[in-house]
Parts: sequence; structure tokens; C-alpha cells
Amino acid sequence: MKLCILFSGGKDSTYAAYLAKKHNHKLACLISIISENKDSFMFHTPSIELAKIQAAAMNLPIILQKTKGEKEIELKDLEKAIKIAKQKYKIQGIVTGAVASVYQASRIQKICDKLKLECFNPLWQKDQNEILEDLIKNKFNIIITQVAAYPLDKSWLGRKIDNTFIKEIKILSEKYKINPAGEGGEFESLVLNCPLFKRKLNIINKKIYGEGNSWKMEVDVE
Repeated sequence: MKLCILFSGGKDSTYAAYLAKKHNHKLACLISIISENKDSFMFHTPSIELAKIQAAAMNLPIILQKTKGEKEIELKDLEKAIKIAKQKYKIQGIVTGAVASVYQASRIQKICDKLKLECFNPLWQKDQNEILEDLIKNKFNIIITQVAAYPLDKSWLGRKIDNTFIKEIKILSEKYKINPAGEGGEFESLVLNCPLFKRKLNIINKKIYGEGNSWKMEVDVE
């Protein structure tokens, strides 16, 4: 089946794309929504400007759709992008990286039903520690680009998701009730390499800013 990936550049959407391909589906294109609202309920915004470079690394076309990020209205912009993908790339379904957000999954499903497309959520309700372990097992190179929860601080920026990361985040999860996979926005990630990439992305510049337990690292890659 020809599928389009709703792509943010983070671990979940990239891993969902990997699983879709692993199950013999054809990845036809990516859709990335560039939201003016950094606190969008629907769309992951950190590092979204790098999605075009990641798409090139995967040798896949990408549809970049801008939105003001107004609640519910932003869904019309998503629908517009999916219509373009259906018309231009003849897609038969959409893949999302939704893990636990009913808000996101239900709204995407509604759009797919309207456009007569299948909707695949390969990570839905999957154990989140297991997702992290699978990413390492499948050689995903992922770094942390943003933190927004105590006790995560500036020192976590740029850290690679590896076995040490999993061990530490699990302890913090049990002690402070933060989500080990960052599902509650505790942290955001960026994929620099994975089996879908034809080449690894390298960081050539970075800018860090924030305070307390809210920090962000903006990077340039090539």
C-alpha cells in the first residue's frame, strides 16, 4: 500500500515510517506541518524546519504545509496537505507516530475517513520503554533537543537516546512520574540517522537557550 507519513523529524514519526516500510508498505511521501503556534495541540514543532533535510536523507518527497496553529482550524491545513498527497502521489493511507494521544489520533482518523484513506498508528498504546529499546536495537541515532519537565535540565540537551539514557529516564519516571518516552512533552527529539536514511546528518551549529527546567537546543545540520 502506498502510504504518506505525518512527519515531525522526531523519534515517533520516524519510527512509525520505519515500521510501515518493514511491513512491506511503500513510503510515497512525507507531510510536515509548520505551525506558527509553538504550543500546538496537534503538531510537534521543535526542529520541524529540519524535516526537509531529513526527507532528502530518506530520498522522499515532502509536502510542507504552514498553519497558524489555531485549535481545530489547524486540522483544515492538515486535510489540505493530505489532499495534495492523495492527488499528487496517489496515496492510499496515512501513517502517524501517535502513541497515546487520543486527541491527535481521533482527529487524524476523522480526516482519513473523510478522504477514504486508511490510517495506521503502528506505535499506538505500545509500551513506551519498549519503543525506546526498539529504537536502539534498530540503530536509530536520536538526540534530545528540548526539555520541559523537572528534573530534566540543560545538561540533557544533545544527549543521545541510548541504554544509559533509558536507564536514567526510567529512574526519573518512577520517581517524578514523567513519561519515559516524552509523550507528555517532557522532552523532544531529533533523528540524525536510522535505517531509512541514505546518509547520516551531522550537526554543524547549535544554539541553546532557556532557564530552569525549560531548555531548547536549535541545531543546523548537513
